[in-house]
Amino acid sequence: MRADLVEICSEHMTLKRVGKSYRGPCPLHGGEGRNFSVDPDRGIYKCFVCGEGGDAFAFVMQLLGLDFPGAVRYVAERVGVEIPDAEDRRPDPYAGLREVTAFAEEWFVGRRRSEAGLATRGYLKGRGFDEETADRYALGFAPDSWRGLRDAARERGIGDEVLLEVGLLAASERAAEPYDRFRNRLIFSIRDTQDRPIAFGGRWLGPAGRDTPKYINSPDSPIFEKGRTLYLLNAARHAMRRAKAAVVVEGYMDALTLHIQGFENTVAPLGTALGGAQAALIARYASRAYLIYDSDDPGRRASFRAADTLLQEGTHPLIVTLPPGEDPDSLVRGQGAECLAGHLEDAMDVLELKLKILGERGYLDSAEGRRRALDGLLSTLRAVRDPALSDIYIGRVAETTGVRRETIVHEVARMSSVRRERPRRREAARPGASQGRPDGEVAAERNLLLLLLRDSLVTEGSASARSWVARTLDAGVGLEHFEDAGYRALYAALTEAQTEPGTGELLEAFPKELRPLVDGLLSDATELTHPEEIYEASVERLLYRPAERRLREIRREMKLADETQQKELLREQMRIRAQLPETEKTRLALVLPWLERYEPSRLEERQGDG
Repeated sequence: MRADLVEICSEHMTLKRVGKSYRGPCPLHGGEGRNFSVDPDRGIYKCFVCGEGGDAFAFVMQLLGLDFPGAVRYVAERVGVEIPDAEDRRPDPYAGLREVTAFAEEWFVGRRRSEAGLATRGYLKGRGFDEETADRYALGFAPDSWRGLRDAARERGIGDEVLLEVGLLAASERAAEPYDRFRNRLIFSIRDTQDRPIAFGGRWLGPAGRDTPKYINSPDSPIFEKGRTLYLLNAARHAMRRAKAAVVVEGYMDALTLHIQGFENTVAPLGTALGGAQAALIARYASRAYLIYDSDDPGRRASFRAADTLLQEGTHPLIVTLPPGEDPDSLVRGQGAECLAGHLEDAMDVLELKLKILGERGYLDSAEGRRRALDGLLSTLRAVRDPALSDIYIGRVAETTGVRRETIVHEVARMSSVRRERPRRREAARPGASQGRPDGEVAAERNLLLLLLRDSLVTEGSASARSWVARTLDAGVGLEHFEDAGYRALYAALTEAQTEPGTGELLEAFPKELRPLVDGLLSDATELTHPEEIYEASVERLLYRPAERRLREIRREMKLADETQQKELLREQMRIRAQLPETEKTRLALVLPWLERYEPSRLEERQGDG
């Protein structure tokens, strides 16, 4: 497919021939000089101010915010090539649900336009939304009726089951029949990136009540997942791609107000904290994100959490600070779009803002304060995905706090390790939680306890349970070597038991809360055919697991460290490996294959190069 780039560009700008090329003002950055050049023979363009360049598809993607398949279709239409869409040939399994949400959107909008929606129209007018704007964003009204939507749906042949499935109806034990979920509320239509209604948000229009939430959303359904959806992304994504930036606000009204005031790259999470999937959506279209949250302490904390989530997805967050008591909606309506634009220009990098606040509150004036300050900065340092930005952040924190760079690198790596382990430890936080199939981290603990508890009791000629426990204690295995809470509690009970061996007597010595775990171990069908070998391997695994953990931390630190610190880390890695028995070295060579890249000879080469 050969596209006429001059023709495509001319749809969006005025080009004049200059020699073999065409020149004009760049539509990508809104320039006025003729710095945008199109080479028709090579089929490429280049702006000598903003630096953008590429072929016809790149131009359409950048200008219109389309993805590559969308750009291909756009260009194909202009050269008369038909591209069949494979998805169009496949039936949509949720077509029925989408038809119901489309009907509901139409019904809500119709109620807003009706006589019953007079007060809603007045409310919207007072917030700066005329009827054209309300129609464009499909704003609706849910009457104060328990079955208004339900009855209208029945007239269309739509049953309760599908209305319940998409959350338009709710049910409770107190109600004899399902009832309308949205009542006496301003309705916001939530759409997917194909501009199809998939869910709704509702703002309460009556007097504030203790039991009436101000905002409610549709529950998750087969076509809607709140944590993976952003309000107005369908309308904002092209502007986000063009600007390479997103504006993130907290609520529906803030997002709508900013859109009609020209900030078309604005989106909002749906009444919850910004999640990883939502941050990934933003990263798909923008490399920067301006966070405009409430300026009070809870709002500031929420903005910091959102910033860390964005950093994890590779988007650079900037925090916008508004005057006390203002939100984006009130600021723009009261002082105009120019005022908000000024605040956007003054937005601060999240780390710089944290350092500024810590300085103002005196945290950097004492050793203890700097320690606490570092604790507060670690979440942001750990979240950064971009290596260059990570290096800048670590250097900035070291410079401001006076904490050595290598110490910060170590803390970031250690905190990352703790974060990875926390979900597993939470899962095993109660006695008996690991009775199922153990993962690699707890298999050694389980095997050791199987031997102590079962094999030593039932195998003829084996040592007594107390002597097996004594051997384990003499080897240096303590409670701190057990990461599973249930196994740790059982090991503690075994070491404290004073009875002579005998299954019944030993069971009587255990606390009641451990009985399910003990029963599970005793009924385990796993055959330990070489108990002595398994015992030695399990004890060794428990004893040297901290060394493995430190080796993993060293690997993470290596990615953040400068050349001098890398050499020190390599030396530490070599010292740890030298203290390990050969069996553990062999095992680690399998589970940590990257260790082989850092041999003593390579360290000497690096030192020689240095």
